[in-house]
Parts: sequence; structure tokens; C-alpha cells
Amino acid sequence: MAAWLAVRNETRGERLPLRVRRCRSFLCRSRGLTFRRRLAADEALLLEGDRQNRLESAIHMFFVFFPIAAVWLDGEGRVVDACLARPFRPLYVPRGPARDVLEGPPALLGWVAVGDRLSFEIEGP
Repeated sequence: MAAWLAVRNETRGERLPLRVRRCRSFLCRSRGLTFRRRLAADEALLLEGDRQNRLESAIHMFFVFFPIAAVWLDGEGRVVDACLARPFRPLYVPRGPARDVLEGPPALLGWVAVGDRLSFEIEGP
């Protein structure tokens, strides 16, 4: 089983109360949270992309049964956009080029803002 990642908002100097799963493969990124029934309040998914642009970092909410926070990050971990993504919406595209997407509980939108820099590291035991 893959290790959980801890996430830190470097701009605010705070560790966020989240456990993050890294999702690198095309299949994992395509599936995302599809068909999941819920997401724990402290759980998130980091969809890591290969290139930084708007289209490749877009997400869909088909067969996602609950609202999530979608936070788009550039290659340096800077938040370029964030929104509340609602179930069964066809497409969410960030306002600017992004490489990665952090999908988490709606509360995540209160913990980050556009321009903040996030960092990720493997959680300790």
C-alpha cells in the first residue's frame, strides 16, 4: 500500500489536517474519486500531471457522488485556482495553467487561497 503524504501550506506556515494519496498513473488520474461513496474529512487525492496546462489538468465529476474541493497547482506547488466541484458536472477547467490537482473535502477551500504554495512529504509513522 502506498504511503500517505502530509501537506503543508508554506505561505501560511501551517500543516493541513489531511492525509493525501498520490495518484500518478493515467488510470489512477482518470478514475480519481469516481464511484467512491464518500471521502473522509481528513482524506485527499493528489492527481499529478505530466505537463502544465489548462486542458490536461481539467477534471470531471461524472459518477462522483459528493461535492469536493478542487485545488489546481502549478509545477512549483502554487495554487492557481480552486473551486467547489459538484457531483455529475461534466467539466471543471482551471483559470490558469496547472499541472496537479488536489481533490479533498470542501473544508480545504478554507485552508488554501490562490497564490499559496503547498508542499507534500511522506508522513512519518
